[in-house]
Amino acid sequence: MSAKTASALRTPLFDRHVEAGAQMVEFGGWSMPLQYSSMRDEHLAVRQRAGLFDVSHMGEFRMVGPTALNALEGVVTNRVGDLEPGQARYNVVCNHAGGIIDDALVYRVAKDDFMVVVNAGPRPTDLEHFRAVAGTAAAVDDVTFATALIAVQGPAALGILQPLADIDLEAVGYYHFQDGHLDGVATVFSRTGYTGEDGFELFVGSEHAVEVWDRVLDAGAAAGIQRCGLGARDTLRLEAAMRLSGQDIDSTTNPLEAGLGWAVKLDKGDFVGRDVLLTVKQQGARRAFVGLELEGRAIARHGYPIRDGDRVVGEITSGTFSFTLGKAVAMGYVETASKDSPELSVDVRGTPVAARRTPLPFYKRQRS
Repeated sequence: MSAKTASALRTPLFDRHVEAGAQMVEFGGWSMPLQYSSMRDEHLAVRQRAGLFDVSHMGEFRMVGPTALNALEGVVTNRVGDLEPGQARYNVVCNHAGGIIDDALVYRVAKDDFMVVVNAGPRPTDLEHFRAVAGTAAAVDDVTFATALIAVQGPAALGILQPLADIDLEAVGYYHFQDGHLDGVATVFSRTGYTGEDGFELFVGSEHAVEVWDRVLDAGAAAGIQRCGLGARDTLRLEAAMRLSGQDIDSTTNPLEAGLGWAVKLDKGDFVGRDVLLTVKQQGARRAFVGLELEGRAIARHGYPIRDGDRVVGEITSGTFSFTLGKAVAMGYVETASKDSPELSVDVRGTPVAARRTPLPFYKRQRS
């Protein structure tokens, strides 16, 4: 373990990862498992069976009280007021220039009680921003270190978790959540995820993380569950075209050009960045976020130039070899005028590789 990794924050499951032989890396200020066996094995386990992820590095904020809703609506781009208790919604958090600070999930726990899940790296900035915008109208409490978050993703996830739960998990709809117990431990079961598969994220008190992790591993052994690290999480989310904060979206990008316009409700009332985004919508975004399939097995990495003929028109933000589809795929920004060009290519270490525009997501699970 490097000195950098050793000085990083540790989740309650750190020792379990080390004991299992995980390759540990620093990510977002936390020491996290990159992989246990191989990214391919872990990736395919999630697509075919089930994978178990420690995502306790994610940040959690609570906003509670009669003024919490109005304060929250002023920070995030999507509508929050029409959420029912037990429902979650994807949101974007923008600065005053319309740039993306982070993306987040907003959970409505009760009428005047909200939880916001943010990304690990931007969490301190997010917290400062939320508090600055809310001002004295509502308190924003950071409960990250009291909360552990464990994800169980894949077609076998429901079958593994249901015998451990005291609620009907099948009745929990997509982007909904419900309180219950997992083998006696108070748990919030959230049917969300970052892999493109069905599954659940389990919010438990940090002091219960190890017992829940061990119990799920034991219960899923017969179904072939595997521990999974950040490597597989990244390749899975890329196939599902889920944006990575700080890589696909950041303060230099806005949600309209990032293809996240569906999460921006310009008619909901004022929020940070609204005026700028309204202008972008009226004038048209200068860039478009596109999906690309590359010829051969060359992989387009973050920052590689995208060309339209001989002209550089954009750059790759995420790229990988898709283990599910058996081809190299990538996402990135191009000038709007070039988004449908048949002459797109990616400059891979000085060599142009033909790239074909393809609809996002690259992979969509078959729903039964």
